[in-house]
Amino acid sequence: MDMKDTPVEPPHPSRDVLDHVGYRLKRAHAALRGTMDKALREYDLTVPQYACLEVLAARPGLSNAELGRATFVSRQSMNVVLRGLQDAQLITRPATVDHGRARPAHLTEEGRRRLAVAQESVYAIEARMISAIRPDRLDALLKDLDHMTQALDG
Repeated sequence: MDMKDTPVEPPHPSRDVLDHVGYRLKRAHAALRGTMDKALREYDLTVPQYACLEVLAARPGLSNAELGRATFVSRQSMNVVLRGLQDAQLITRPATVDHGRARPAHLTEEGRRRLAVAQESVYAIEARMISAIRPDRLDALLKDLDHMTQALDG
């Protein structure tokens, strides 16, 4: 492989890597994740566990693989997340299924209760985050983020 002697130009004008879009997205993600981690400790939940409860509330009966895709967690990591939620009696999954290997997950009453109290904190964090931009720019930001995702997903 030949190494180029000339530097590669960045995709947009920037002083250094800290000005790149990807870096700024990662920095925003890290700030959100850290704030959520701290808030969710009060409810004895991790961010992946909380995300799993949110998704199951909207789409009961999803399998391990479906939950992993929906929450950006590998199937192997989702096994750990689901075991923790089952041990805490926040979800139920059948020990066996009649066909296939997928074991659908459902929230328990305690899972619904814990999600409801945790949502209050998480939604307050999101409100704090989006309060940093003008309300008339929110729709455009969401569309731009979706366009960036589509550009990378193909």
